Amino acid sequence: MESALVVLSGGQDSTTCLYWALTRFGAGSVETVTFDYGQRHQIELDCATRVAARAGVAQTVLPIDTFAALEGNALTDGNIAVRDGADAQTGLPNTFVPGRNLIFLTFAAALAYPRGIRHLVTGVAQTDYSGYPDCRQTTLQALEHTLRLGMAYELTIHAPLMFQSKADTVRLARDLGALPALADTHTCYNGIQPPCGECPACVLRARGFAEAGIPDPVVERFRERPS
Repeated sequence: MESALVVLSGGQDSTTCLYWALTRFGAGSVETVTFDYGQRHQIELDCATRVAARAGVAQTVLPIDTFAALEGNALTDGNIAVRDGADAQTGLPNTFVPGRNLIFLTFAAALAYPRGIRHLVTGVAQTDYSGYPDCRQTTLQALEHTLRLGMAYELTIHAPLMFQSKADTVRLARDLGALPALADTHTCYNGIQPPCGECPACVLRARGFAEAGIPDPVVERFRERPS
């Protein structure tokens, strides 16, 4: 039986991809991996654990905190504030963590190998995203080829949201029955609940739900039970 390993961050997109994998591969054939990579906000890890528990799937949390030692970006360096817009030199936002998705998927492949899992699922997208180069289809295709060669193992990387807008991913979550799980997710770059509603991630998420005409389960959750 084919099985899959989902990279689960605790966010909207990876949670949608988890439910996509459950639909495609079956509840008994899906596991998740979450990376404790030195991110500023523990809340992401807590959300990933809640999402995995709600979906009834096994979760492995791998500590890879080298990113925090590298510094230089707003997601791992507490001294850098999240800024809107792109850096004048790199053309990328300061929330870009260099190599993050490459390393995540490489570790995921290393975890999948001894378990006989041949399908990796990630929530990256190159359409409605922040300009991160490791979210592009060409990057994932190259990485898939490299992993197959380097491990002598036929792995396939799936990115179901690659060409989806945020509104499209909201509709997909609805169709997959994932909307209740999205109430447990976290997107806010400022790491607060209720979400700040002002950082680039919050703005992008809010626009997606608005364009899809569907209430955001996180917003509804805190509207009903503020804290």
